Amino acid sequence: MSDQVRASHILLMYEGSMRSTATRSKDAAEALMKDIKEQIAGGASFADLAKEHSDCPSGNDGGDLGHFGKGMMVPEFEESAFSMEPGETSDLVETSFGYHLIQRTE
Repeated sequence: MSDQVRASHILLMYEGSMRSTATRSKDAAEALMKDIKEQIAGGASFADLAKEHSDCPSGNDGGDLGHFGKGMMVPEFEESAFSMEPGETSDLVETSFGYHLIQRTE
């Protein structure tokens, strides 16, 4: 297993999630994220959807987080990113920051 990966993500925060200024409910964030995942599965651009929807500043870069190693992300995020092959997109991953879709790019 590589000691570094490169990934992009889409983050949807919800009211009460860590560092959130979002006013959407947790259920609304989950429903929107499921819709975004379906769009990606249907061939939509992950980067374009990140630019449109992500609550993370990385959304401006299509969700690109660059390379990162173990211990640099919260455990749930890290586990998902390191378990995928390049090109794969995760299922919904919930962390204290909200819901993520992660796409491993390298």
